[in-house]
Amino acid sequence: MLQILWFKKDLRLSDHAPLVRAAAQARERGSKVLALWVDEPQMWAQPDMGARHWQFANDCLHELAAQITEQGGQLLRLQGEMVDVLSRLKDAFGAFELHSHEETGNGWSYARDQAVMRWCKAHGLDWHQAPSNAVVRRLLSHGGGRNKWSAHWAARMNEAPLPTPQDVPWLRLMPTALRNCCEPNEQDLQVSGEVSQHTQRGGRSLAEEELFSFLTTRGRYYRAEMASPESGAQSCSRISAHLAWGALSIKEAVHATWARRQQLLSLPAPERPTGYLQSLKSFEGRLHWHCHFIQKLESEPEIEWRNVHRGFTGMRNEGELTEEEALRLAAWSEGRTGYPMIDACMRSLIATGWLNFRMRAMLMSFASYQLWLHWRHSGLHLARLFTDYEPGIHWSQCQMQSGVTGINTVRIYNPVKQSQDQDPAGHFIRRWVPELRDVEAAFIHEPWKSFTPPADYPMPIVDLQAVTREAKERIYNWKNRPGIRETAAKVYDKHGSRNPAREGVQRRRKPSAVAAMVAAVENEQQASFDF
Repeated sequence: MLQILWFKKDLRLSDHAPLVRAAAQARERGSKVLALWVDEPQMWAQPDMGARHWQFANDCLHELAAQITEQGGQLLRLQGEMVDVLSRLKDAFGAFELHSHEETGNGWSYARDQAVMRWCKAHGLDWHQAPSNAVVRRLLSHGGGRNKWSAHWAARMNEAPLPTPQDVPWLRLMPTALRNCCEPNEQDLQVSGEVSQHTQRGGRSLAEEELFSFLTTRGRYYRAEMASPESGAQSCSRISAHLAWGALSIKEAVHATWARRQQLLSLPAPERPTGYLQSLKSFEGRLHWHCHFIQKLESEPEIEWRNVHRGFTGMRNEGELTEEEALRLAAWSEGRTGYPMIDACMRSLIATGWLNFRMRAMLMSFASYQLWLHWRHSGLHLARLFTDYEPGIHWSQCQMQSGVTGINTVRIYNPVKQSQDQDPAGHFIRRWVPELRDVEAAFIHEPWKSFTPPADYPMPIVDLQAVTREAKERIYNWKNRPGIRETAAKVYDKHGSRNPAREGVQRRRKPSAVAAMVAAVENEQQASFDF
């Protein structure tokens, strides 16, 4: 019986449990392993997907295909919806077993996997799914819930990454009906959006290079420099897109970090590079956060489109944008709000597909509070721009920065203060907002105060002080509504952090159930989309 290895967002051969299992079963039964990737039109038609994701995935797939070819196999790329492709494969090969990782993706991928499961059951075929990273499927029903999740993470990470199998009995020659299938392109799939020469490229070799350079040189001042959009581009690891598409696994990154830490600790104290151990500690914490956030979406797929705390439904416009909201969203999306740091960050993101975490949080906060837009609209725009878009991290963070989780501290970023703190000389601003290149240094953060403000740069879209004050009144009045705190306790029970070393702990208080739960506010704003 043929073993079909379905690559999803796990585009590598190392630390790949489904590959190891498929190869073992093929050897045991004297059969072959077919490597499969399916270009699914509906996947690329989703409103959170775009051309930069397509380019990055293609890069990974080209390198993956070359690696499989070197081992004597062939990566079969087919275009179509997954159930239809499986039917074609069954017609060509007869019965088979399907192997893949579990996927925690957007609502479309969740429905697609349910359809695949129904198809396999209807045809009497086995689909073996291996856990992905440290995300636990059905955690709430039999995994001990959030109280045990950190232990699950530690147990999985303590296991050594699986080596790349070298004796896989790959299937190389395809039946005539499949042999002539050509590689699709973005025009065939109607992929939307644009990429540029600055957009990050993918592939296993680049993933290894990024991780190595971060751990050995670039990451020395990670802890101090990751907050700045200028220094963060160099000092952050830049492996987030590789993790999102699985060219690198979390376990591989964790073990490489541990190995580097031991290497540094083996040096005499005077010879250790100053600051590196602290930066590695921060980085490891963010690797932990990566799975923590994805676990939320795994446990509650509705996080993609519904408030985590249902009590906040109706606080913002849940329907179609009004004309005024549409104008605000467009100005924010195009980087022409009149606030230099907001516009510089957005234009940089449009050009490169990457932005450091603090600035991502600031963009989302500004859209949600100062512009009072629903997080779903602004979140979709950012999802299409982030090359490293990871649904579980993205939608949880969008909601956190919008104040609708009920368990996170409300943080309303001041874009002028962030500008002054993170780009005091205005280098980043002048690079990405050329209209401001000639503005005096004293006014680079607030050009509207200059005696001669630039004629080609817009005035602020809103009065910052007034809209911030109004947003605070709205959010805190809503939080004081009846039942909000009680529901927040339930949200914490389902999604809240438990690890006292990294995730915040309950304060020592008198044993009031609701008060204790609400007091256990997560410190997740320091987690990272981007590493």
